[in-house]
Amino acid sequence: MSKMQVFSEFWQFLKYNKKYWLAPIIIVLVLVGFLLVLAKSSALAPFIYTLF
Repeated sequence: MSKMQVFSEFWQFLKYNKKYWLAPIIIVLVLVGFLLVLAKSSALAPFIYTLF
């Protein structure tokens, strides 16, 4: 199963079940996860950790 297929099925689920309120939650979780991964391997880690 490709990544695009997963996103496509997830979007279809949101449209079909009228669960649009889930989209911002998922986007924020993905962005926070990306920020934490970036902070782990970066010299900016001390500055990013002060945000939390």
